[in-house]
Amino acid sequence: MKLLKYISLTTMFIGTLLWTTACHDLLDEPAENRIFTDETDYTISGNMILPLIGAYAEFQSRGWEDFPLISVRGDDVNAGGLGDQQDYAETDKFKYNNGYWMYNSLWQNLYKDIFVTHSAMEQIQLYVNNGANATLGAQYIAEAKVLRGWLLLQLSRVWGDVFITTSSDPAKLLPMSLSTKEQVMQHISDQMDEAINNLPDLRPNQRNDIKGGVTKYTALAIKALANLELKNYPVVANATSQIIGSNKFELASNYYNLFKIPGKLNNENILELQYSDFGQGSGDIIAHLFAFYGPQSWTPKVAGSNAGWGFYEPSLKWIKFMLSRGEVTRLETSVLFTNRGIDEIKKDPAFATLPAWISNITPSGDIINDFPRALFSSGKHYLPSDQLTAGRKDYGNNKNFIVIRYAEVLLMHAEALTRGATSSVMSADQAINLVRERAGLTPITNVTSQQVMDEKFAELAMEWGIRYYDLVRLEQFDALSYEGRTFSDDKKFLPYPQNQIDQLPNLRNKK
Repeated sequence: MKLLKYISLTTMFIGTLLWTTACHDLLDEPAENRIFTDETDYTISGNMILPLIGAYAEFQSRGWEDFPLISVRGDDVNAGGLGDQQDYAETDKFKYNNGYWMYNSLWQNLYKDIFVTHSAMEQIQLYVNNGANATLGAQYIAEAKVLRGWLLLQLSRVWGDVFITTSSDPAKLLPMSLSTKEQVMQHISDQMDEAINNLPDLRPNQRNDIKGGVTKYTALAIKALANLELKNYPVVANATSQIIGSNKFELASNYYNLFKIPGKLNNENILELQYSDFGQGSGDIIAHLFAFYGPQSWTPKVAGSNAGWGFYEPSLKWIKFMLSRGEVTRLETSVLFTNRGIDEIKKDPAFATLPAWISNITPSGDIINDFPRALFSSGKHYLPSDQLTAGRKDYGNNKNFIVIRYAEVLLMHAEALTRGATSSVMSADQAINLVRERAGLTPITNVTSQQVMDEKFAELAMEWGIRYYDLVRLEQFDALSYEGRTFSDDKKFLPYPQNQIDQLPNLRNKK
């Protein structure tokens, strides 16, 4: 059954199980508000999947503020200006205010979902203890571990030293000591090792029980990401080799459509957040707030389709980088141009004459008008108005949100090999050229680490802060000092939210 359909059908039941918080302090919720209820009958084995579905539901319902804060600090993307989220724009410039609500909200959102995954694991074990299928229970627990691993990865990338939780009880954070980023990444890697053998040996879109759910390869990808942060390149190569060697994944033939409705549950996608309007023009909908990324003004092909907020734009630096490489496919996909933005590019004598295809009209026929907040908008977060379900008007409705895709795995593999790792499955040249071929670029040989990083810059821009965390990992800080910004080592991590410092002694005590 498709995951979203399952979530929709079980919403009322799950609602009685989920521990949730609103926009208030993480620890305001006492331990007795956790998922466990006296009414749950753990002898009904058929209900063992419900805690897992609850964990998926929480994981997929990411707050709109999560992704922007995770991803805005790279040189590939800028925060839109002239808005009511000034501290978000200042964060993009490495000027941090730990009292800003988005910092606290991201911390709470990630930890809240981690506690839900712990609770799901604990409940599933109770079903197993009461006679449910132990093998199936082990799979469900492994799935929850993978979701938790991704959440911890984001926490530690953003804040560095964080808490490694051990149960569903948030009160246990109070006496807990912080773990270093290195310890967190090793913990994630170890957790993925525990999960891998209990997970389906399938692509996510091959699953029939939970369509698009995590599999062995999702766990391997997260293991590779954690070890990339550790610069443990042999382990990265081993994990990516297993994904590549499975022959289960392939790059989407159409890069433009990958990020739109035709790209849902594509063979390239290893982890994605799923949303749906169930093909209906009104009524139930599970959606992400993609308006954050859209242009404030447009003339949509389908009249009446709503515009966006203009808070997320590809950087001028990245656009010029792509133009200098002769990029078409990835640049046309990734950028919604305004006429004002095109004029700004042309101010640079090196780009005074632009390719004829660069226009404020998208390949799908939507016209992007000038708007005050930004010069460009992100094409990777754009859904053409003619792909909206008839009757739906909100920007991006029914679009999925890709989290990890095979292209990133190929490029992690290539990087690991150029940094000393080995693999008998695929060479660095082969891996990078698969990505380049899809982009319409000529193949290269004897690939270097810098060429791989350039390819990651081109391929993965505006996706989950990948560029920023690469530059931080490699201490290439000069690249982040661009367009008036100044970056230094002490700016790598966001400061802990003041609201959490006030509650958690070990955050106060950290120097």
